[in-house]
Amino acid sequence: MTLLIFGKTGQVASELARRAPQARFLDRDAADLADPAACAAAIHAAKPSAVINAAAYTAVDKAEEDEALATIINGDAPTQMARACTSLGIPFVHISTDYVFKGDGTQPWSADDLTGPLGAYGRSKLAGEHGIGGDAGLMGKVILRTSWVFSAHGNNFVKTMLRLSETRDVLSVVDDQIGGPTPAADIAAACLSIIDQIGRNPHKGGIYHFSGAPDCSWKDFAEAIFTEAGRKMAVTGIPTSDYPTPATRPLNSRMDCSSLETTFGIKRPDWRAGLRAVLTDLNELKT
Repeated sequence: MTLLIFGKTGQVASELARRAPQARFLDRDAADLADPAACAAAIHAAKPSAVINAAAYTAVDKAEEDEALATIINGDAPTQMARACTSLGIPFVHISTDYVFKGDGTQPWSADDLTGPLGAYGRSKLAGEHGIGGDAGLMGKVILRTSWVFSAHGNNFVKTMLRLSETRDVLSVVDDQIGGPTPAADIAAACLSIIDQIGRNPHKGGIYHFSGAPDCSWKDFAEAIFTEAGRKMAVTGIPTSDYPTPATRPLNSRMDCSSLETTFGIKRPDWRAGLRAVLTDLNELKT
């Protein structure tokens, strides 16, 4: 299989490079997502067997003042990628987010629940989902929604907590947002399994959810990070209202991942094992 992957230095793309070093990775210089037509042209030029889009505009707060660009990158670009894949008859996997939901209630979101993004980032990602489905539908295409991604690469919650613990011994962390932290390594593995399976059976195409288990709060996650890293840190829980941000965060990011397991045999990963692996990569795991 000749696999083409959009993204090169992001969390999931970095983990895909570990698992599929033979794939061709396109960074911004090779295919700028701010130029959707160039993304489609890159696919037609490469004529790959399959495509994974692991690139995105992920600056959630900045998107509130830059929604037009976020929508081009997260909406128009993957739409053009999907159309190119349809024209070539090849499978396409695109990573989306829990932010397409309004984040209320306590029940896990299923793939067919009504969407209702709270901010620009979620709207831009939902635009991509709608574009990918488009007139051709999702035959041979998978939209994989995930949440709370972390790894040893880039910027993420785990690395932020470790950095803050260098200069503080008390930390306040939001405890009323609930979701499943998801190791980028497991997302990468899931994408590769999915792309292989829909290549053999395009009827498996559709929207699926994938997040780590068990669900927890950001405070719970922070405490686990400090425990595993052997850092002495007092963590105080605070409500989201005490930590205002430009973009509204969903309180309920729980995701029902049962259809992914039923269709592809991919189970929710234990994020605690993923956390230990990331801390090992960062040389931060306590001995």
